[in-house]
Amino acid sequence: MSIYQHFRPEEHLFIDHALAWKKEVEQSYRMKLTDFLDPREQQILSMLVGTNQDDFELHFHGGGMYTERKRAVICPFYEDVDFSTFDLVLLEATFHQKFISLTHRDVMGAFLSLGIERKKLGDIFIEDNHLQIITTADIATYVEMNLTKIKNASIKLTTKPFKELLEKEANWISADHTISSLRLDNVIKEIYRISRSESANLIKKKLVKVNFRVVEDAAYPLFEGDLLSVRGKGRSKLVAIHGKTKKDKFRVTSAILK
Repeated sequence: MSIYQHFRPEEHLFIDHALAWKKEVEQSYRMKLTDFLDPREQQILSMLVGTNQDDFELHFHGGGMYTERKRAVICPFYEDVDFSTFDLVLLEATFHQKFISLTHRDVMGAFLSLGIERKKLGDIFIEDNHLQIITTADIATYVEMNLTKIKNASIKLTTKPFKELLEKEANWISADHTISSLRLDNVIKEIYRISRSESANLIKKKLVKVNFRVVEDAAYPLFEGDLLSVRGKGRSKLVAIHGKTKKDKFRVTSAILK
C-alpha cells in the first residue's frame, strides 16, 4: 500500500522531502534542521516521522509560544535540542502609522521581491507602528540590509531578542456542524454562513486558500486539520471530523479566527 494514497497529489513533493530527511538522519545519525513549515506540513512530517520512536526525536519551534510557521528538527534521541538549535532571528522595524498602513501581504511581497523563498520566512507581526518578522539565521543579515522599503514606507530592520516578540494567543471560536459533504464550497458555506453560490464564487475568483495555497476547485475535498483563508472573511480551520450521522451526513467541528 502506497503512503501517497493518504495525501493529496500536491502534497506528494513535500512527502518526498520529508522521507528523504528521515532517511538522511537514519543513515548519518546527524541532526536535520528544516526551513519554516506551515501547519499542514508540520502535521504531515509528524505523521511520517512520528514523535514516539525510540531512536529519533522530532521537535518544532517558530520563535514563540503561539507562532504558526515553525522549523523542525529531526535528530537522534541523544541530541540536545534547545531554542538555539533552530537558528531563528527576530527582526523589527517601526514605521509612521499615521501616514501608511502595512499588511501581512505588503510585508510578504517585499520579502519575496528580494529573491528569497517563502520557506525562509516565519511569522509576521504588525502592531501599532511596529513590524516584526522571524527569519532563518542564514539570511537574516541579508534581509536586514536589503529590506529597506515596504509599500511607500522606508524602514530599518534591527535584530531584537525574542523576549520582545509581539505575538498574542490566537482567539479561535469553535462550532459544531452537520454537513452534507466535505467539499470546499460546502464547508465554506457552513463556516462563514453564506450561500453555496457565494462560496463557489469566492473560490472561482481565487479568494480562497487551503493550507496557504489558492484552490480553485469548488469540489476540493477537505481533511481534518485543514486551514482555510477566505479573502475579506478571515481564517478558519476544520478542527475535527467526527464521523457520519444515520442520514449519511458528516458531523464536524470548525473554528474561526476572531
